[in-house]
Amino acid sequence: MKRRKRSSLENGNDAFLDIVANLVGILIILVVILGAKSQQVIRETQEQKLNEEPKITYAGDAEFSDLATEATRAAAARADSLRLEKTIKVLDQQLASKAEQRATMLDVLRVAEEAWKEHQESLDEVARERSKQNEEMALLHQELETVDGELQRLANQDTPVIAVSHLPTPMAKTVFGTEIHMRLKDNRLSVVPVDRLLDELKRDLSRVAGGSRDGMMDAVIGPVNDYVARYALHKSEELVARGGAVGRMTMVQLQAIMFEPLNEPHGLMMDEVLRDRQWLDIQLAGRNPATTTVTVWVYPDSYAAFRSLKENLYERGFATAGRPLEAHRPIMASPHGTRSSAQ
Repeated sequence: MKRRKRSSLENGNDAFLDIVANLVGILIILVVILGAKSQQVIRETQEQKLNEEPKITYAGDAEFSDLATEATRAAAARADSLRLEKTIKVLDQQLASKAEQRATMLDVLRVAEEAWKEHQESLDEVARERSKQNEEMALLHQELETVDGELQRLANQDTPVIAVSHLPTPMAKTVFGTEIHMRLKDNRLSVVPVDRLLDELKRDLSRVAGGSRDGMMDAVIGPVNDYVARYALHKSEELVARGGAVGRMTMVQLQAIMFEPLNEPHGLMMDEVLRDRQWLDIQLAGRNPATTTVTVWVYPDSYAAFRSLKENLYERGFATAGRPLEAHRPIMASPHGTRSSAQ
């Protein structure tokens, strides 16, 4: 059974190979036929070219005349082309030169415009200055006319009698009686409650003396009538001999005290004080002018107001002591300070 199948397969393969061989043979025959035909076509073409003779055409007089005309035209056109090229080059050079001249003229024009603007500005400045001088001249003429008119009026007016008010020649003396302190700053007058603040200071010193802290200390007391007192003191424990016995004693030394208002500016304007006498009447109520001195702490900006205040107090019979202060310097006192001198 196997041998029969193998023989059938071999027969099939042989048939296939025969078909392939036949096809290859047919292709070879076709190639040979095409090659032969191609060689035949090539030979016929070459023979045809050899058998054909070239045709020679001779030009006549008309053709030569036309050719000469065309040659003349071509030469003329070439000459025109060369001439135009030269003309274009010349025009390009002229154009470049004109462009350079234009740029130069623009630069000159710009410089001239700037010079003209500067000249115009100088002329405007001169005109403004002249106008200003004319205005000043007119004002001076008006002032001169006013002064002339005032001179004429004064010349025709009777000379008035001027009463000169004066205070007695001051005699300075140290103050030992009752003293009222006032501060005059920025033309504002206020009463400094020195005595009441010192009373509070004494009570505060008693409190500090009973404390356990030693050394330098500072504190603020008040306010009283919108014034406060800032003070500095030194507290120490020292040995003291009494009757042959040695004991400890607390020493409290006041270094300095400064009086200042809570806010600035502070006080009543001097114009109002002098216009309304009631304010000074209230502050001086119950004071004996013979034993009371008004000490005024005055700043440089209020010297003129101090003069008016001094005259007013003199009319009331009160002596005045002036204590000048530097600007921005507060009212200060110390155990080593001096008393006021009344006038």
